[in-house]
Amino acid sequence: MSSNQPGHIRLTSHPEPLAHRWRLRWGAGTPAERGPVIGSVTRPADRNVIGAHGGSYSLYRALAVSSGTLSPLQRPDLANTQPVVEIGPHPQWTEPGRIVSLDPWGHVAAAAFAEAIGEGIDIRPTIAVTRARLNLAEVNGAMQAGRLRADGHVLHAGGDVSVTKAALDPVWWLPGIAGRFGVAEHQLRRTLFEQTGGMYPDLVTRPDMEVFLPPIGGITVYIFGEPRELANPRTPLTCRVHDECNGSDVFGSDICTCRPYLIHGIEECIRAAQEGGVGLVVYNRKEGRALGEVTKFLVYNARKRQQGGDQAATYFERTECVAGVQDARFQQLMPDVLHWLGVTRIHRLVSMSNMKHDAMVAQGIAIGERVPIPEDRIPPDASVEMEAKKAAGYYATEPAVPETTIGRPLEQM
Repeated sequence: MSSNQPGHIRLTSHPEPLAHRWRLRWGAGTPAERGPVIGSVTRPADRNVIGAHGGSYSLYRALAVSSGTLSPLQRPDLANTQPVVEIGPHPQWTEPGRIVSLDPWGHVAAAAFAEAIGEGIDIRPTIAVTRARLNLAEVNGAMQAGRLRADGHVLHAGGDVSVTKAALDPVWWLPGIAGRFGVAEHQLRRTLFEQTGGMYPDLVTRPDMEVFLPPIGGITVYIFGEPRELANPRTPLTCRVHDECNGSDVFGSDICTCRPYLIHGIEECIRAAQEGGVGLVVYNRKEGRALGEVTKFLVYNARKRQQGGDQAATYFERTECVAGVQDARFQQLMPDVLHWLGVTRIHRLVSMSNMKHDAMVAQGIAIGERVPIPEDRIPPDASVEMEAKKAAGYYATEPAVPETTIGRPLEQM
């Protein structure tokens, strides 16, 4: 065993002597009043949340420690990691129940708690904000076709797009999560404990800990134009909220409209920023409607092999047969990132999803125009998906044809 490795196992089911020192007061008006989120594994006595920093990546840290390539006492050097632009604070940060699934102060943790970090407390940001340039083949194609023109600020002559981007790890305030879903907190805690195979006993043994760092993917935000204008309801805002689809987004699979709709949203955001507004793409890690990619591929096979082939009429039914539910994304938590950015009005929502639209409206965000995907952007093999969504009530300018049977058989894929 490494000399840095503790010689005994530390159980977490009972409060540590110093746990009260870093008590969290969710919704407080300043970071100091709220307190830091500490998912420390280097100093367990300081922990004030359930789980560990890094979400699912904490398991890779464990492998690195186990293999001897990383010291279990290693803490990040946060010098010069501060956000490149100022985000907030916004009124939504302290409105009761408005933000429950992320830490609104997560990007300023290093500065807000510098003194405690200097004392050796392992406090880590849960949000990072930086700048980048995107280069997408479709954007270059849009420039060649004349749909987009370089302006030298947002869109450059070589096709690069300047953006501000932020990465957000999930931070769940359990009383607020329970309230958002209309369940009792104790029931939520027990279900989370049971459905993760008992991975987090603190969920049922530590009611004093109200914050949970779940082992799930986070969110990436791309801002086109001036970030501070997101909170100005008079500045035209074009927004695309997109849920991850690796097969289409990255590899261009033609069985769904995910990448075409994402690219369409990016084009609309570029245009909005060039016209004096601001564009926003929110990318959520919810692969396969939060059912996972293995389940998604199983559903593809079931759809293609069913009697009569792939059909709009049974599109959602096939998913439910395999997964037991049609969709596990539950968009109730999705608006939190919009509240973090101070958004109160979206002038153009690039989405046909009624679930996303309704979740935003329920959280007090005004929606103006809804922008469907253009017909010429829909891949041939994705027609079944599109007709099924229209039949299910998704926003569309054309009526649905629910009995459509379209697309290549599995053996031709």
